[in-house]
Amino acid sequence: MMKQYLTKEKLEELKNELNDLKTVKRVEIAEKLQRAKELGDLSENSEYFEAREEQGQIESRIFELEDMLKDVELIDKTKATGVVKVGSTIEVSKAGKKMKFCIVGSNEAKPEEGFISNESPLGRAFLGKREGDVITVQVPSGKVEYKMLSVE
Repeated sequence: MMKQYLTKEKLEELKNELNDLKTVKRVEIAEKLQRAKELGDLSENSEYFEAREEQGQIESRIFELEDMLKDVELIDKTKATGVVKVGSTIEVSKAGKKMKFCIVGSNEAKPEEGFISNESPLGRAFLGKREGDVITVQVPSGKVEYKMLSVE
């Protein structure tokens, strides 16, 4: 898996989710399975099959979180270098219209709120650029030009 860029807050959120899944949800699902087994014939026991499916989803999420947390790099927003990097807040203009974006890791992306992933075509195009640069991005409808107004 590739490096995961996370803010300190998102890292804590994911660690808390992992802890909850391992300590609370696993116990709950074990109890559900036990109750379902006590109902008898497992071949026609819908409670048992639902609990097994839920157990699979929980274990899958635990595996996903553990894998994700193996290679984390914290986003340090305090080091302003003038060059766009993960954690930078940028202001750009496109056809005279100003827009503000924050470059984040893929787990924190919310494009509708201005948080774009470093892995998205737009995010990748902005990385490494400086104030004053003109960036051309290929989109499905053609090429779009952005002018970098500021990098924080």
